Formats: sequence, structure tokens, C-alpha cells
Amino acid sequence: MSAVTLQINLAPTDHPHARLILPHQLRQLGPSVREILLVLDLHRSQGSRFAEAWLERKPKMEALLAELRAADPRVRVVEVDYSPATTQALSERFFGGSRLPMKDSRGGPYHSYFFGVAQAAHRHVLHLDADMLIGGGSRSWVTEAAEQLAAREELVSCSPLSGPPRADGTIGVDARWYEPDGAPQAFRFRRFSSRVFLVDRDVMTRRLGPLRARLAPPIHALRALRAGNPPYREPENLVTRTMARKGLWRLDFLGTGPGLWTLHPQYRSPTFYARLPELIARVESGDMPDAQRGQENVHDSLVDWSDVRAARKRWWHRK
Repeated sequence: MSAVTLQINLAPTDHPHARLILPHQLRQLGPSVREILLVLDLHRSQGSRFAEAWLERKPKMEALLAELRAADPRVRVVEVDYSPATTQALSERFFGGSRLPMKDSRGGPYHSYFFGVAQAAHRHVLHLDADMLIGGGSRSWVTEAAEQLAAREELVSCSPLSGPPRADGTIGVDARWYEPDGAPQAFRFRRFSSRVFLVDRDVMTRRLGPLRARLAPPIHALRALRAGNPPYREPENLVTRTMARKGLWRLDFLGTGPGLWTLHPQYRSPTFYARLPELIARVESGDMPDAQRGQENVHDSLVDWSDVRAARKRWWHRK
């Protein structure tokens, strides 16, 4: 068990999927870490998908977290602190004292990502969003990732392979965004992703240097202000720009043995929630169709997304 904190960001709106995915994440990654830090964001965004059914789901989420904490002494639940003193401390630590936004222009998390990393008991932090599915089940990947970060000055973070592996070692990502890293099933990206990452907190801040929040493009900033959200680009965009400027990379790799890989369910629908128990079981067993392999988002071969696409098409026509 490595000196690593598994840190997961949650909000009340996550409850319908987190009630099944969060225990799955702890089954898959819990044996590899010393601390499990569940960061609950109770600041409700305005006018966005991040605020859906907030009041209805809040007590359900709190009950779920209490249950997980009672079952495992390594679990620590922390509510995001937005006090001026904490905001200033995070600003000094990660932003050189410049402005740290509360949310991004969509109403998505911003402050809470940096708060979660700072709250971890260990300098090595494996962050997950609440909807990420974890396959492979490797018990050595976390240690392998920490060794990569220590040995290579050009790396900011490591992530498990995006999508279950293909036999030929390729991935279904536009080749403009990555390059092979040399080892099998390993790829370097200029883009940062806040969905899942392992960092050495001290090394990350040293290599990136002080960050500085950036305004969203004008149309998005205007929509944000109308919705009551801050007009700032999402934090992964900020880190990506800094990485590109400094010649830094994120490393995605499968690792030895069964390795570790992730899947992201990009939509929410009645079909998705009905299929979620089966989807989790298939991810944990590695029972993946060929069409899903190499793909970072859940493919139609696992979940039929036609109901979501039809709803989105109707919405665009109404616009």
C-alpha cells in the first residue's frame, strides 16, 4: 500500500451515479492507497447541469458518504471550504497570490479541485471525478506512476490508460494530441485532464509554477455572467496552456500485469442508470467489446445512447 491519497470530488448532483460508481472506485483503487479523501462540494452553481436536483440529492449523498466512512477507517470526508482565509491560502500555494475562481464559466468545479489536492494527507494524490470507471485492477500502477514522476522532469501528472487496451497498442484519440512514449500502451499528452490524474503535489507546483486564471471566450463569459457563474476557463485548460508553454507532458500508461485503465460515461439517461450495474460489472471483469477498446468514453456497444442523442437533437431544433 503506497503513501498515496485517493481523492474524489463529489457534489449532491452526483448521487444517482455515485451511489454505485463510488463503491466501485474504492474496490478498484482502495487496496493501493493509504488514505481515501472524499471532498464534498456544497456550494451550488447557478443555471447549469452542475446544480440539478441539488436539495433533493444532498441528504442522500451525505448518507452515502457516512456509510463509506463507517466501513473503512481510511475514509475521510471533507466539505470544501470557501472561506476567505482558505481561498487566500490556496491562491498563495497554487496561483502565486492571484485570483482563484470559485467555479468555472459552466458552473463546474474550480476551487474544489485545488482544495482537494491541498487537503490530501500525502504528497502523492490520485484524483478522480465521481463518474470515472476503473478497469484492470492493477495493484502496482500507483507505485509505477509515482516512480515515473520522480524520474522524469518533463512530467506533470500520470493517468491510467484512457479506455480498455487494444491488442495492437493503439488508442482512439486524434494523433495530433499525443505521441507514443516508447513503452507498450504508454502515451504522452500535452493536454491535462481533471477527470483522473496522479500528481506529486510538491513536484507539480514546482514544475508548473504559479498559475493564473484566464477568462473564458467572450460568448462563454457572457453566458456565465447571465447564469451567475464566474467567467473563467476551466482549470484543465489553464494547466494545459501552462504545460504547452513549458514543454511539459501528462503520461497515460497501462502499466504492468493487468494494468489500469479508465472509462468515462459522457451522458446521463434512464438507459445509462438502468445499465450502470451491468456496466460496472463488465468493467471490473474486463469484459469489453472490441468497439470499446481504445475509446475513453463509453461506447454504444456498452450503453445505447440513442435516447440522449434524440433529446439533444430536439433541444437544438428548439433553439
